[in-house]
Amino acid sequence: MEEALKIQSLFIYPIKSCRGISVPQATVTQTGFQWDRYWLVVNYKGRAYTQRVEPKLALVESELPKEAFFEDWEPTKDSFLVVRAPGMSPLKIPLTKPSSIAEGVSMWEWSGSAFDEGEEAAKWFSDYLGKQSRLVRFNKETETRPSPPEFAAGYSTTFADMFPFLFASQASLDQLNTLLPEPVPINRFRPNFLVDNCDPFGEDLWDEIKINELVFQGVRLCSRCKVPLVNQETGVPGAAEPTETLMKFRSDKVLMPDKKARGKVYFGKEMVWNWNIGNSEGKGSKTIKVGDTISVLRKMPSIAEAAV
Repeated sequence: MEEALKIQSLFIYPIKSCRGISVPQATVTQTGFQWDRYWLVVNYKGRAYTQRVEPKLALVESELPKEAFFEDWEPTKDSFLVVRAPGMSPLKIPLTKPSSIAEGVSMWEWSGSAFDEGEEAAKWFSDYLGKQSRLVRFNKETETRPSPPEFAAGYSTTFADMFPFLFASQASLDQLNTLLPEPVPINRFRPNFLVDNCDPFGEDLWDEIKINELVFQGVRLCSRCKVPLVNQETGVPGAAEPTETLMKFRSDKVLMPDKKARGKVYFGKEMVWNWNIGNSEGKGSKTIKVGDTISVLRKMPSIAEAAV
């Protein structure tokens, strides 16, 4: 009998492109995990900084109160996001809502307003990156950042690249590592869910899965940018791996031979919480824990259809 699919690890990345937190449990919302990619570092024009151009962000660590991962917890005036980085004093960001608004914040195709975390945070990130920077927080009250409608119409996210949730499996990482000159850890790929007892790249075909009473819909395979090249322990990008090896067996040319190749490589499965099914919005627990079981309700017929 096959072992059940289980959640091995859960990850939240409070600040976009900064180091993630491994958590024992997390609360699901329509835009992703609670606290995931709520904050964003921007330049003097309000444009997003990411590891693509500022790999040093990989060394910025975030700490949230342990109780922040409980479903009904509300921050108090004594609740902080604590930010640390090499050579820097700790920065404390109050979790209560800021009063200042930053206009003209932009990330990829989206632009809008966000909460501004103030001058102390701006100086901290400016000093760390060596260039004018500010820290902003997503304003769910006034802003919506839609996922691409051709893939996930009606869904949105905070400062994640495109979709609310990214799943990957330990077996996929293990198979990749057998082919690499030197193995890489899962933090190169920055998933929210790391799944155990899955066949290598079995997550590719997930069209609909269920965790507790929460149903998730598969959107597409995750096409990878330059970030997996960045060593998350040093903040230094490598020249080729793991992308060069992924090109040999996880490229669009290999997975979709009947379509025009665009030089993409894939690792992980992007998904949304289908809150219309099962545990509907506002009802029942939205907490997912390490060790929870995943049921695959429906699979896609081919990887080519999943990659798109």
